[in-house]
Amino acid sequence: MDEITSEIRLERRGHRGRYVLDMPSGEPAELTFVDSGPGHITVDHTWVPQDYRGRGIAEKLVVRVVEDARAQGLKITPLCRYVATEFRRHKDWADVLKS
Repeated sequence: MDEITSEIRLERRGHRGRYVLDMPSGEPAELTFVDSGPGHITVDHTWVPQDYRGRGIAEKLVVRVVEDARAQGLKITPLCRYVATEFRRHKDWADVLKS
């Protein structure tokens, strides 16, 4: 099994952004979002290459977006099914969940 040693990085292009984690295979895992208004982002997609699924990589991406939202005073709307499920599992993230 390849070891994942890279850091999650944030890339922004206009009102869209993504958190990226480079995988040893060269294909990145990602979580994408769009700015939805002042103090609000909508997370619309997560993806992890097949060979790296089941290792908690997508959860690491969600944790990072939650941490950044807290630091920036943002609220998150999780349109991505995986992210919505993680928000239901982590009641301690309610402070950044857009109601």
